[in-house]
Amino acid sequence: MTVPEQRPDDREKSSGEVSFLTRFIATGMFSGYVPWASGTFGSAVGILLYLIPGAESPSVLILLIVAGFFSGVIAAGKVARVEGHRLTKSAMLAKAAFQSGGGHFADPSIVVIDEIVGMWIALLWLPKTPLAVAAAFIAFRVFDILKPEPARALEEIPGGWGIMLDDVVAGVYTNVAVHVILLGVQWIMPFSSP
Repeated sequence: MTVPEQRPDDREKSSGEVSFLTRFIATGMFSGYVPWASGTFGSAVGILLYLIPGAESPSVLILLIVAGFFSGVIAAGKVARVEGHRLTKSAMLAKAAFQSGGGHFADPSIVVIDEIVGMWIALLWLPKTPLAVAAAFIAFRVFDILKPEPARALEEIPGGWGIMLDDVVAGVYTNVAVHVILLGVQWIMPFSSP
């Protein structure tokens, strides 16, 4: 009788550990371990990486989004399997409020790669100005917390896909909203640049 060879995924699942790189990606360079508002800190990491000169270029940002999304699906799924759905104190309050309305709460708090990628989507094709970045940050946090459909439904997809997809939707909503806000500002004050 031969013993079946264990794949790396199986070893991680059975040992209760994930690799350093997997945890590094899923937790947004460990920013997910901040005990309060880890999603907000993850979004801030997304902005800090965006502020690197040249990162705002659509071709660079799209590459980061695609790479971040697919590595996030894998890493977030692995970390969620091992860690379960442990939440920070602020996330526990949000969970209690959300579940009292009959919803299901899936994201483990330490996983913030979804917020980073969502933030990059929110910033795509926006001017790299303080107003645009601040508006995108605030709007993304609102959309990420409220999760308007189809974000709420996508969050229910198991594993890393559900963790990532609801933030993709929040990023798209944010991007559209901030473009509208900037057009409004330009219309009200035609000689100012957003």
